[in-house]
Amino acid sequence: MKKILISALLISAVTGVQAQKINLGKAAGVVSKGASALSFSNADAIKLSKESVDYMDKNNPVAGPKDPYTVRLNKLFGKHKSQDGLNLNYKVYKVKDINAFACADGSVRVFSSLMDIMTDDELLAVIGHEIGHVKNEDTKDAIKSAYLKAAALEAGSAASGTVAVLNESQVGKMANEFLDASHSKKQESQADTYSYDFMKANNYNVVGAYTAFKKLALLSEGGTAQSGFQKMFNSHPDSNKRAEAVKKRAEKDGLWKDPGTVSLPTTKLTK
Repeated sequence: MKKILISALLISAVTGVQAQKINLGKAAGVVSKGASALSFSNADAIKLSKESVDYMDKNNPVAGPKDPYTVRLNKLFGKHKSQDGLNLNYKVYKVKDINAFACADGSVRVFSSLMDIMTDDELLAVIGHEIGHVKNEDTKDAIKSAYLKAAALEAGSAASGTVAVLNESQVGKMANEFLDASHSKKQESQADTYSYDFMKANNYNVVGAYTAFKKLALLSEGGTAQSGFQKMFNSHPDSNKRAEAVKKRAEKDGLWKDPGTVSLPTTKLTK
């Protein structure tokens, strides 16, 4: 589901959220090319992912334990803190951007504005998709690329060496590059499959994956305020096509239930 950013004006109109855009701090220029690159193990990916998430947690408003967003997320995913061999931790960023992401260290971050337009079943599908990216090690590739850019290293130099210690500015740049990273269409499709299997295995309503994609398709349509959103999805499978793929599989599995016309809510769904 990658980085899904709509203008603040549009989000306010749809959800009425009073929050701020995600803040990555002052990710200033990097130091030099003096840092060494690496062969990049899973341990490296976990270490750098944790540094990035810690930085983002520090620079963004995180919903507290009694906040309605946290309560809802814990209710949905509390039993999935250990999922498919992964140790996961969840937090909500109270920001206007619509997004959710997961990192190689098992950190899952859901943005409040996403929770305001997605039903429980849709959130389960979206987060299941992000967990799929971790399980399939797509996030490992993304954090490696982000690290190389933040440390001003060439990809070809990543054959040997160790992970360099980054200063705070570099960590901020790495976090920013990670959020901007694009997964391939194949990786997105594999994460879609993981999400569907996750929903099915846990007896959740797989149609939630269908309606989630339909809502993303609605967000990507329309005027100039949404043009940036559409541009970001040019490298990904079309949301409507992804929805139809879910429908086709659900029909085959005998799990399809027609949800009717899918529309964006006019009031936020998190109370």
